[in-house]
Amino acid sequence: MSDDPIQDKLDSAADQMQETVKYLRSELNTIRAGRATPAMLEGVKVDYYGSQTPLNQVASVSAPQADLLVVQPFDRNAIDDIERGIMMANLGLNPSNDGSNIRIPVPPLSEERRRELATTARERAEEAKISIRNIRRETKDAIQRTVKKENLSEDVRYGAEEELQEITDTYVERIDTLTERKADEIMEV
Repeated sequence: MSDDPIQDKLDSAADQMQETVKYLRSELNTIRAGRATPAMLEGVKVDYYGSQTPLNQVASVSAPQADLLVVQPFDRNAIDDIERGIMMANLGLNPSNDGSNIRIPVPPLSEERRRELATTARERAEEAKISIRNIRRETKDAIQRTVKKENLSEDVRYGAEEELQEITDTYVERIDTLTERKADEIMEV
């Protein structure tokens, strides 16, 4: 395929699909598996001096043990706001502060909760697959418009559509691999 406008569309589709997979990876990192990770608190927002601020901008988060998270605020005056933000995030965690740090014990997951989290991971993966299929459809339409506008042959169109399908299959496979890995991680006791 040496046609530049069509190759540009295929490259753009691949980039968009790559971004979708990257986003899914970050979403899956926030889903809790058996051990404590700082990524569990990525979505937490803190009411910091009147504005909703991501937790990682007002504190550092570490996991010194498999069942404990420690949050160290950059500003000691914000410790109560940070604790409130963690509670409001509805993660099922009970933070406690000692005046300078917030300690968050991470309880072990029950079998039922593990199944719920694995289902959530699969739902997010399905959303990513839908996004990839939408990118494929939009790119396919753009290829057809380009072929018509540039007066290119049907063979060019079919070749481009085959290549687009190969790109799509590659990214759907990556999503499946990520999801299964995360589901196995969640179900591991």
